[in-house]
Amino acid sequence: MILLDKPYVSFFLEDTIIRNQYPVVDTAIAREFFTSKGGVKFISEKKAANHVRQNSQELVYSNSENAISWIEQNLPFSTLPHTIGLFKDKVKFRKMVKPLFPNFYFKSVPLAELATLSSHNIPKPFIIKPAIGFFSMGVHKVDSDEEWIAIRETIALEIEEVKDLYPKEVMDATNFIIEDCIEGDEFAIDCYFNGEGKPVVLNILEHIFGSGKDVSDRVYLTSKEIVEKNIARIETFLTNVSRLAQLRNFPAHIEIRIDKSGTVYPIEVNPMRFGGWCSTGDLAFHAYGINEYECFFEQKVPDWDSILKDKAGKVYSIVILDNNSGYPASDIASFDYDKLLTHFEKPLELRKIDYSKYPVFAFLFAETKVENMVELEKILVSNLREFIVTK
Repeated sequence: MILLDKPYVSFFLEDTIIRNQYPVVDTAIAREFFTSKGGVKFISEKKAANHVRQNSQELVYSNSENAISWIEQNLPFSTLPHTIGLFKDKVKFRKMVKPLFPNFYFKSVPLAELATLSSHNIPKPFIIKPAIGFFSMGVHKVDSDEEWIAIRETIALEIEEVKDLYPKEVMDATNFIIEDCIEGDEFAIDCYFNGEGKPVVLNILEHIFGSGKDVSDRVYLTSKEIVEKNIARIETFLTNVSRLAQLRNFPAHIEIRIDKSGTVYPIEVNPMRFGGWCSTGDLAFHAYGINEYECFFEQKVPDWDSILKDKAGKVYSIVILDNNSGYPASDIASFDYDKLLTHFEKPLELRKIDYSKYPVFAFLFAETKVENMVELEKILVSNLREFIVTK
């Protein structure tokens, strides 16, 4: 069954639900997404809870971590609240994987103590971020004691701006985690763990950055080369995580770094879903014809050898057009989406977002020839002002 919640449900996910008649938990928010569509198989909240109570192997997927509160309130008898908590709280997660990475440094710090926290005794560089967070909100890399003073102030301002955007189960900045900065290439993985706890990889995306200080979520890309080079080591890592957390029938979106020696280090595990805002899950279909939602519910395993055979020389990307312009939404009259599209050789889908409500202008899916990677490199470092008309 599927739990739908804000902020976003894609047309692709809606179509998948209706075509396959996957049961959708009948909440008020879920109803909002289908106001003009029929054919949805709704299941009452009580009946949904009973299904899980009677069948511990019930497959449950949510498009949004906003639904975590529903799970906690309605499924306290199941293993889901505990498993979700292991991953959503980054401090608990670090403690769980410590046997795999005994020398990895991390420290829990309450928000109230950040203003006076000295960084002199903390190994540098380090990453600081909310223990329960979403996107890159409140995430910073600290290289020196001197810049820590300014970053403390920046964090306070950022948290104030986003404090009301998401439920506390999704974004709770009352506690932070400070941890080692892992050197290496960063990747995002959509996967599920089957009834025996075996991981099934549905997509691998490289998260590229504009600089060593960049921690934004602007560009994720996938390709034949990225998948083939990394899938074996990622599957080994996921098997270890599954063993520690005792995962069964569990979908996840996982962020990792791989260092020069090929060692896989976890950044975080996002439970019960694939990429937020129906992003990476839908890109898998654009890129490879993989319907990740169907794979999970029907326990399918992608045949990567067949899927990748004609994908050489192509890169598929998600461009998250977050508002890094420096202009508050209240000062923006419009965003030129048509002009944006001219900067890409093959746009696949553009999802416009209400930037007055969320700090994002749009999500863009694109196909790019390897020799034309410059188009992704340019948007990666853009402040987007060339597309913005101010009031």
